[in-house]
Amino acid sequence: MVCLLAWSCSKKEKQVVHQEEIPAVTVEVVHQREVPQQSTYTATVEAENVNNIAPNTPNRIKTIAVEVGDHVRAGQELVRLDTSNADQLRINLEQLEREYNRASQLLEIGSGTQQTVDQLRAQLDAARSQYANVMENTVLRSPINGVVTARNFDPGDMSGNQPILVLGQLTPVVKVMLAVSETDVATVRTGMPVSVTFDSYPGETFNGSVRRIYPTVDPGTRTFQVEVQIANSGERILPGMFARVTMDLGTRNSVVVPDRAVVKQTGSGNRYVYVLSGGKVSFNRVQLGQRLDNSYELYEGVADGDTVVISGQSRLADGIAVQVLDR
Repeated sequence: MVCLLAWSCSKKEKQVVHQEEIPAVTVEVVHQREVPQQSTYTATVEAENVNNIAPNTPNRIKTIAVEVGDHVRAGQELVRLDTSNADQLRINLEQLEREYNRASQLLEIGSGTQQTVDQLRAQLDAARSQYANVMENTVLRSPINGVVTARNFDPGDMSGNQPILVLGQLTPVVKVMLAVSETDVATVRTGMPVSVTFDSYPGETFNGSVRRIYPTVDPGTRTFQVEVQIANSGERILPGMFARVTMDLGTRNSVVVPDRAVVKQTGSGNRYVYVLSGGKVSFNRVQLGQRLDNSYELYEGVADGDTVVISGQSRLADGIAVQVLDR
């Protein structure tokens, strides 16, 4: 009797130990559902148009009539340059005009030749064109209504490779350039509305729209350039601001799993989910979509109706048997 009792106790202890070696997990059945597709891109605000104000040839700067931040209107005088070259050209032009008039008068009384008159007329036209060009580059005017965003020289400097002033057009819109992935660009359309937020205006959303989609892909990033315009009638949005642009790309039928089911592989950025089938688990690599409160949208790795492990993953490995504590 004593031997029989000892053997029975030993057998029960071995069964308990064997049961404890099977990891216990909690699971949940997951399903597909329609998930709104929103993508957010970051970019820097740019002026609608940018004009570099500089003369055709280097010249001494006499006066600069504006400062950085000043608003200017189209046709407004911005910079006046040294007129020494213009003055010399004006003297030469006046001399050519006198010679041409004299040659024309001589031709009328029969003392001159048509060839001389034609030659002087050609020289006069060239001198007038040269003088007009120099005068145009002596007084530099604004081609747009905008704001002075940069000033690179002071009065007395010799203009060089850089523009003297840079102007930006900030109304009625500004723009941002987005690098949109190949998967998203197929659903982007010209005129599509977007929402834009700025760190400078927390809690406030601005309206924008897609103006153009560039037709070539960047081979390095596999993205397309998309230009978005943002209404800016009050000029609150300034070049250089950091923008977050959110696009509504419709809906997608995707499997949604609890965030507790997603496991990050140590030493890599890969994500995995343990899927239970036939009493054993498989270690499935997944591609995450959007985070939805306490869940994740999955693009691949888990099928509709699969049973996934949501707790107890620390003791699991691919292909091992588990015991389910709760569903």
